[in-house]
Amino acid sequence: MVQALVKLDENTNRVLNIVKAKYGLKDKAEAIQTIVKEYVEMENEPELRPEFIHKMRKIQREPTVKIDNFKKHFGLK
Repeated sequence: MVQALVKLDENTNRVLNIVKAKYGLKDKAEAIQTIVKEYVEMENEPELRPEFIHKMRKIQREPTVKIDNFKKHFGLK
C-alpha cells in the first residue's frame, strides 16, 4: 500500500470526518478510499441506473402525437 502525506483545507477535512463517522471507518485513509470507490462506481457505471430505465419506460408508454410539419406546428420560421 502507498502512503502519502497530504495537505487538506478545513472544508475537505470536515467532509472526510463526516464520511468517516457515517460509514464507521477507522481513519481518514479509509474515508478517502470510500469516496474514490463511490466516484469510480458513479463515473464508470457500465449499465444504466434502474431509476433512469424506469423513467424511460414510463415515458415510452405515454401517447405520442404525429406532426407533419415541425416548424408550422411550433410556430417556427
